[in-house]
Amino acid sequence: MKRRDFITRLGGVAVAWPLAARAQQAGKVYRVGFLGGADPTGYATQIQALRLGLRDHGYVEGKNTTIEYRWAEGKYERLPALATELVRDLKVDVIITQGTPAALVAKQATTTIPIVMAIVGNPVETGIVASLARPGGNITGSSFFYPEINAKRLELIKGLIPGLARAGVLMNPDNPAMVSVLHVMQETARAINVDLRPMNVRLLDELDAAFELAKTQIEALTVIDEGLFIANARRIAELAIRSRLPSIGFREHCEAGGLAAYGVDFPHIWRQSMVLVDKVLKGTKPADLPIQQATRFEFVINLKTAKALGLEIPPMPLARADEVVE
Repeated sequence: MKRRDFITRLGGVAVAWPLAARAQQAGKVYRVGFLGGADPTGYATQIQALRLGLRDHGYVEGKNTTIEYRWAEGKYERLPALATELVRDLKVDVIITQGTPAALVAKQATTTIPIVMAIVGNPVETGIVASLARPGGNITGSSFFYPEINAKRLELIKGLIPGLARAGVLMNPDNPAMVSVLHVMQETARAINVDLRPMNVRLLDELDAAFELAKTQIEALTVIDEGLFIANARRIAELAIRSRLPSIGFREHCEAGGLAAYGVDFPHIWRQSMVLVDKVLKGTKPADLPIQQATRFEFVINLKTAKALGLEIPPMPLARADEVVE
């Protein structure tokens, strides 16, 4: 149920398919490389958005475009070999990346093949780009306010549970982007008098033990938008409910049974990022393309989960929600 729409869309207008098709070099087949650190299981919606975004500009998989997908399946140590395969063996025309670890590895693998980040959290702090306005090198892409969004989630779940004193944050310490996220979240936690406790999970097999320990130490949980957690959103939501832990994360987590979500529309950003792919394939240098910043945000509350957990949501958060699941 939509409550209000205070979001604005990212800049850029999708080019109509017939016009875009004519703009492609006649007879050329574009080879697009994709490098992802996560498991593809939970990324079907984003990959569909990627394909649609490419099609918006005339790149049709199976016709004039081949997409070489390489996924590390949460094992980030596999990324360098996968990147080498895309660069040296397949000699792709462009590399699209998912997540900070993949973007960092792609940057190390090539200084000549253009790299477009479908989405990344904090590219300046992690050293992927020199600045948002002038990325430098051979890389550009899309970003969102990663630390700030996760800190905002902590504020929002405090509003949903006014007496909250101890909260956990599910994070993957192998992802370099976690450093700045945790720092900003800790500052927010101190400001709202919440004891914030990291729950470190590197692999899917570690989730059960982490929740078993967490339910004795925390009263609520925030879930960071990390590849491992996005790919396993349903499993995490199920564990949170089983552990009687109210949780807040990204939309997919809330739809799977989390109490709430605050963040960006990932499929929308992935599709819009293909504007940049089109530009670099037509000869624009990635260094001259500013990083696109997300401007579309949403707050969702799952009342079905609230009822299952025996929670009564205060009126103010309900009034602020853009969508309520009933």
